[in-house]
Amino acid sequence: MSGIPSPFVYWAQDAKNLYIKVDLKDVTDKVISLESYSLEMGAEGVGAHGNSYYHFKLDFYDGVIKNEKKNTIKLTDRAIEFTLQKQNCDWWPRITKTKEKPAWLKIDFERWQSEDDDEDMNDSNMYKRKDIHGDYPGLYEKLKKDEFGYRKEDMKKVYLVLYNLSQFVFFMYIFVVLTIRYAKDGVDSMEGTYEAVGPALKFCQLIQFLEVMHPMFGYTKGSVFIPFLQVGGRAIILFAMIDAEPRMQTKPVVFYLFLTWSIIEIVRYPYYIAQHFKVKGSYVLTWLRYSIWIPLYPLGILCEGIIILRNIPYFEETNKFSVSLPNSWNVSFHCPTVMKLYLLLLFFPGMYTMMKHMYRARIKKLGPSSWRNKFD
Repeated sequence: MSGIPSPFVYWAQDAKNLYIKVDLKDVTDKVISLESYSLEMGAEGVGAHGNSYYHFKLDFYDGVIKNEKKNTIKLTDRAIEFTLQKQNCDWWPRITKTKEKPAWLKIDFERWQSEDDDEDMNDSNMYKRKDIHGDYPGLYEKLKKDEFGYRKEDMKKVYLVLYNLSQFVFFMYIFVVLTIRYAKDGVDSMEGTYEAVGPALKFCQLIQFLEVMHPMFGYTKGSVFIPFLQVGGRAIILFAMIDAEPRMQTKPVVFYLFLTWSIIEIVRYPYYIAQHFKVKGSYVLTWLRYSIWIPLYPLGILCEGIIILRNIPYFEETNKFSVSLPNSWNVSFHCPTVMKLYLLLLFFPGMYTMMKHMYRARIKKLGPSSWRNKFD
């Protein structure tokens, strides 16, 4: 019933009975419909939305006995309380038939208990009460997870969506600034690329280190190694090769690198947002995510290699990041030599490894047979 609010409904159980409390005060004009596998109620009263008409329906996980003598309905000034006898004496993993829990349905932890009948007990000790916290810790933890897990899961989803959305906005800003500057001044705009978007890009790059931690905390699936290589490699290029050397900041290759990075990211982050919301039909976005790297990744890696190559004479001149003997650690480090070894021994194998990883991901997502089937 769209537009009609639902009251807060608290439930508990033991092996024989189901306890339901409807949080409504000053109830009038109530209509209750109890069936073997459902409970529906509508009434005027004061609840979470103030004085209004409220309605809810519960489709039970299992059946209850539809018999007025075996069930009780108690109306108080503060709530309506139901005690319903189960058809089968057993614990239910949840009250609803489906696993989706309505926002207005809550667990009444204080009332959870079980009853063990003992024919030898006298009337004053007819039932031996058990505490679900101690006697059923597994069930209690499961119910607690079901009750509070939705909120945690939602908060995690909200965080990831906000993270991806903010990164998309920042990289879109970088892309727009670069394209507008180029459209206005042409190649003359390239010299001021770093001055125009460098601070924004450095901020985005620092924030991207969160992507390395997301798999560690279970926020995303996959290994930490690949994000670490991608984010760490970019950070070295941006902070050590460009930000640390002012003469490199004015080179045209910086413009091409930043433009390449921004195009990749303004496709990648919307794809992640669509995945969080499980958007159906986003085949074009999926195709772009796993296809646009084919021209852009080699171009970006080539730009990074050119930046390293062009920086070698600058670093030899300034001895930037190099450590010479003698020193207290008795260790020497010559950064230009490491840069040369990287370009000679690791540059092309690294490009091959990254391209192979992306190719496998593309085949997994856009395998020829499965991709064709989506359009058949």
